[in-house]
Amino acid sequence: MPIAYLTLELRIESAHSLKDKRQVVRSVKDRLRNTFNISVAEIEVTDLWQRATIGIVSISGSRDYLQGLMQNVERTAVKLANNVGAEVVDSFLDYLET
Repeated sequence: MPIAYLTLELRIESAHSLKDKRQVVRSVKDRLRNTFNISVAEIEVTDLWQRATIGIVSISGSRDYLQGLMQNVERTAVKLANNVGAEVVDSFLDYLET
């Protein structure tokens, strides 16, 4: 059974405090979680105000389904991030087979 794992690196130029950063990250995470059937969490938590890493995971019986889902998630995340003053600067998709 395949598991898809997507990592998104965000740059938040408009953040001037950790509170600003948390607000942007929470907004992106909540909207992705509400739109797709995925698990989302901030990973690699740092005290850097203008950097964040978000991990997204989903499991399915079909790797093709997961590939399409993660492409949609990434595309939506880019739009959401741009709307809240952030930018997706890097992404990485990997699969685990169980």
